[in-house]
Amino acid sequence: MSALAQHRMATTSQLRDLLRPKAARQTVSSPLNKLRQKGLVNYTVLPQSNGSRAWYLTGEGARLTRDFPAMRSRPPYPITSATAASLKTPHTLTVVRAHLPSAADARRLGHEHGPWDWTPEVAHPIGEGERLVADAVMHYTVIDGQHRRKLRAFVEVDRTTMSSERLAVKLIEYARLFRYEAQPVGRRRPVSPGRAWLRWYPLFPRVLFVLTGASRARLGNRISDLQAMTAQHPLVAVLAREVPLGAAILEDIEERGPSGPVWVPLAGGRPRPWADL
Repeated sequence: MSALAQHRMATTSQLRDLLRPKAARQTVSSPLNKLRQKGLVNYTVLPQSNGSRAWYLTGEGARLTRDFPAMRSRPPYPITSATAASLKTPHTLTVVRAHLPSAADARRLGHEHGPWDWTPEVAHPIGEGERLVADAVMHYTVIDGQHRRKLRAFVEVDRTTMSSERLAVKLIEYARLFRYEAQPVGRRRPVSPGRAWLRWYPLFPRVLFVLTGASRARLGNRISDLQAMTAQHPLVAVLAREVPLGAAILEDIEERGPSGPVWVPLAGGRPRPWADL
């Protein structure tokens, strides 16, 4: 239930890969069916999937998980019907899919990264009453002997459902977040000086774009458009000098792992692991 509260929705196989990757499918499906009988979770059947189920919390399940220790900083996210679930399914499940290779990489390499180190739909103010909503924020600790390197990333998952220009505009929003300083409202609400993102992060997280849903040539063009925005927009160029920016094709991440040389630096250079951007 915590995993569903965190990730909003997941298939049985995705939950198994996150929580019990070496266990039999029934290890996850049996508890899910019991929770459904209690009215705490429900599912929608994925189209053209031979009956695969995407699970989500009911209103009662969302209320219950609100008090779980891992969920205390997360607002409840109930899905009210199978119809509502089906509308959210494609993007939500793709975001979960983008998380799975990092979880598998961490287990294989002995790094620290688990189900609760990936938080979907994180919003931050960027000024003028607007907000940036990242598809996910990832926390990941690389362990090399006695050395621990803490990394953070904003993750944007692109299924090629928007224009390439709209995707590239996301970089401007991250550049606005990077420079945004909160302004005090009235005399009774003092605001700490400095960049607003310092309330949540000691360093500005790197920005990673994960692309899927089209031919390799079309996805390559979208990555080129992201690189062009990085080079041509003055605010994004400033961001790129301070923050690692990268893009990769989801299928490459799944095949070679996010620690493989699959990430294209948006400021230029050869593909590399995401931690080396």
